[in-house]
Amino acid sequence: MTDRVHASAAPAPVGAYPHARRVGNLLFLSGIGSRCPGSDAIPGNVIGADGKLLGHDIEAQCHQVFANVRTVLKAAHARWEDLIDITVYLTDMEHDFDTFNRVYAEYFPSAQPCRTTVGVGALPTAIAIELKCIAVISGEA
Repeated sequence: MTDRVHASAAPAPVGAYPHARRVGNLLFLSGIGSRCPGSDAIPGNVIGADGKLLGHDIEAQCHQVFANVRTVLKAAHARWEDLIDITVYLTDMEHDFDTFNRVYAEYFPSAQPCRTTVGVGALPTAIAIELKCIAVISGEA
């Protein structure tokens, strides 16, 4: 049996998929990006007069993506500590990895999930980071 999770306080998915699905005590989050709930603004993006992306602030986007993951976890009655595996997608591995790694360590100082970090050419919106997460729900939300 699977249960779809919709987190009304999180940014809406950009496609036809739920925020997460629960299968037994496993929770699979869809790709979560750094868009702000409600406005879909992307923290730290610098947009030119022509509407093109000129630059981004990966630290601001890291904090937003972690906030969005927390929001989806909460909607699924899961906790931050329930995360067991995270796949990270960065659009600029060369320039953003060190900052991401530093911010990540702030959010996971001791109990760290497994992690894979992948450099990608682009993501569906002008975000610089997306997380794909798996959690084991302990039932103590």
